[in-house]
Amino acid sequence: DVLIALVPALAVAIYTFGVRALIHVIIAMVSCAVFETIYNKIVKHENTVGDLSCFVTGVLIAFNIPVAAPLWLTVFGGLFGIIVVKMLFGGIGNNFANPAIAARIFLLLSFSQPMTTWLQVEGGRAVQGVYGATPLALISAGDTANLPSVMEMLLGTRGGCMGETCAIALILGGVYMIWKKVITPTIPLAFIGGVFVLSLLFGVNPVYELLGGGLMLGAFFMATDYTTSPITEKGKIIFGLGCALITMVIRVFGSYPEGVSYSILLMNIITPHINRMVRNKAFGGVQQ
Repeated sequence: DVLIALVPALAVAIYTFGVRALIHVIIAMVSCAVFETIYNKIVKHENTVGDLSCFVTGVLIAFNIPVAAPLWLTVFGGLFGIIVVKMLFGGIGNNFANPAIAARIFLLLSFSQPMTTWLQVEGGRAVQGVYGATPLALISAGDTANLPSVMEMLLGTRGGCMGETCAIALILGGVYMIWKKVITPTIPLAFIGGVFVLSLLFGVNPVYELLGGGLMLGAFFMATDYTTSPITEKGKIIFGLGCALITMVIRVFGSYPEGVSYSILLMNIITPHINRMVRNKAFGGVQQ
């Protein structure tokens, strides 16, 4: 269901950025499956590729990479996300953070130039060899005159990582997962709603803060990871609001124009503490 929900955003990415977007996704999915298989063989565990989680991780890693980045970068992302973040901690259900989020941050810190080089989008299609800034980078630099229109933000005809540009496609995917009961709407609503309110409080344009960067991709597809998000509804609200606060503090006061990845990773780390704080008392239980 998650893979199905990612199809609209993938279709827009292929249309906007060309077949290279599809190549990135295929390489990421194959790399993640190969690395998971090799690890299981080395430690003599049953191969877990059949649960398809490695393919979800692969698509999300590719979605967090600029289409102009070298293809080997996608392989490195799969290696880090699957081996270091997922398998070394015991595989699915035991990872301390979302593998795709951790992989994006690893690549951003290790290979900052290719990870911050975005193709310019004109007339709905990327212009090969012409590079430009993302909307959040333009806002950070004070260049609001060259911002894309709201409609371009909704349709994904603007610069950015290839899977994060089309808000409509990502919202459609999120609604599909909620309808199929794969996720609950609590974390996405708390995350997106928190960003909207904080945008007003910080005096920045809430529309561009909501539609720009990786907010929609992160809120629906990565912050909702079962293993690394709280169990209870109250915990999910705290988690989503925490993500919103960290995101906006980084965007408004930090030197880096985007904060979604860092916010989700930091909240992943404190999720066990949130679970302990808001765990439900057994009905009829004795006060300890």
